[in-house]
Amino acid sequence: MGNGASAGIAAATSAASDAELKATVASLSPEGKAKLMAALAGGEAKTQSAFVFVKPHANTPATNELLKTKFASVGIKILSDGEIDGPTIDSKKYIDQHYYAIASKATLVEPKELNVPKDKFKDFFGEEWEAVLAEGRAFNALGMKAKLGGSAEVLDKLWDATNDGKRVKFGGGFYCGCIEHEGAKLYTFNAFFMTMRGKFTAEGTSVHYYVVEFDPAILKWADFRGNVLGPTDPAKAPPTSLRGTLHTDWEKLGLKAAPNTGDNGVHASASPFEGFAERTNWLSTKYADDAFGKQLLAAGLSEETLKAWSVDPQVILDAEGKKGSLFDQLEDMDLDDCLAKIKALAALQK
Repeated sequence: MGNGASAGIAAATSAASDAELKATVASLSPEGKAKLMAALAGGEAKTQSAFVFVKPHANTPATNELLKTKFASVGIKILSDGEIDGPTIDSKKYIDQHYYAIASKATLVEPKELNVPKDKFKDFFGEEWEAVLAEGRAFNALGMKAKLGGSAEVLDKLWDATNDGKRVKFGGGFYCGCIEHEGAKLYTFNAFFMTMRGKFTAEGTSVHYYVVEFDPAILKWADFRGNVLGPTDPAKAPPTSLRGTLHTDWEKLGLKAAPNTGDNGVHASASPFEGFAERTNWLSTKYADDAFGKQLLAAGLSEETLKAWSVDPQVILDAEGKKGSLFDQLEDMDLDDCLAKIKALAALQK
């Protein structure tokens, strides 16, 4: 709507009483309220887009209907949706890319390419990292699984046993454990990820994804995550949130067990930038074809930077050179603030 429409609305509302205006606005749907606010501002409603999926353990018809109903009630529009099965998630490594910071050490990168702190490795395990590499005793979790005969259950059990003085933390999401097998000391990284990964990649499993959009003037990103989705622990989620409802009604919704912090039913992007990263991963959307991707490219970010930043790297945060997680800096920001923050961070990297 243009200025003429805005003027017309203003003239019409000036003749109405406060009570009439309140009643009229209250009767509007969330989408209608967004359109009204855009018209009064003399422009189109501004929307931000997230990527959402129902996790395999909760992917039932009833859960998906619950999600659609909840989204409609708060003005979230579903742009597209679909099913991705476990074998496809496995072969395309969608879940590995999704949890890149953890998965890279477990499945995507070979041990020789990891930045293992050699002194810390020697101090903890009592041998040289270079010797372990030379003797072929270091494996990522996929390699260790194959070494043990292909059993995720065996690897999971042996990894758990490394917690008793045979596992060291090198950094955030970076763990190394020593597993003794056939008389040799073998080393692997982040093997706990394999159990998580298996829940997404097993035959007969699938996720149902949704690309959604909503107006930040009506629904803030923090409310989208905190009140519509609910916090990570379903037991602490608002009763009317998706995770809260899954926690109380899991049997009615067709789940085999009550949700918990790990299996919490539904995932949703933590910011507009994460939404962009997840759409380009799971759906192979081209950067220039993504709504937020277009804005990022127009802001001067290169496709090379966007690719590197889509896996949550450590970036320079201030003029003193302090580094931290990119995704953490953008969490719960709405569209305009998120774009402004990204521009500021990009300037600091130069």
